[in-house]
Amino acid sequence: MATSESGGTDLPQRDPGHRGRSADGWKSSGKRMLHQAIVLLAVAVFVVLLGYLLAAFVPRWWAQWVGRRVDGSLTAGTVWGLFLGIVFTFLPLLIAWQAIARGWIKGLWKAVVVAVAVVLALPNLMTLSIVLGTSSGAHAGERILDVDGPGFRAASLWGAIIGALVFMGLVWLAGTNRARGRRVRDLKTEIDHRDEAERARVDGADAGA
Repeated sequence: MATSESGGTDLPQRDPGHRGRSADGWKSSGKRMLHQAIVLLAVAVFVVLLGYLLAAFVPRWWAQWVGRRVDGSLTAGTVWGLFLGIVFTFLPLLIAWQAIARGWIKGLWKAVVVAVAVVLALPNLMTLSIVLGTSSGAHAGERILDVDGPGFRAASLWGAIIGALVFMGLVWLAGTNRARGRRVRDLKTEIDHRDEAERARVDGADAGA
């Protein structure tokens, strides 16, 4: 430790440039964090506003779309409900299952396939937004379907149940076929091993004779 001429101890001097660089680093980090916080806040506000707009618009628009096709007919409402419920439940589940079960779908493509499944499920999701929604658009959609789309909501529910059951049956059948195929391959391998052992035994007996 260095001492001064007066006998005192000289304390190590800090580099003022280092303090300046440290302060600049803190300022830069603070600005970056503030910028990220502002961006996240803006995205959150946009998502909330978009949700409110969709909640007000989508249920009413979907109910009008259904109402124009059903046109107050209970039979047409039942047919349309069953069709949309079955098809747009079965297909999204099937596509999402492919993304999960198939090993050759990886990375970004897996997310793309799942997104396609969600898009295909939109008809049922929009019907669900009318049934379970509490917004003014959902209530307006309910009133429209009461008049122009009788039977559609109940038929959509039954169609979704049927579509899900068909999908589960397909998954069970595929799993059963794979298990049966594995058992057949294992049995064939066992038979081949027995045949090889039998041939080796016969060859050994012939050689001994």
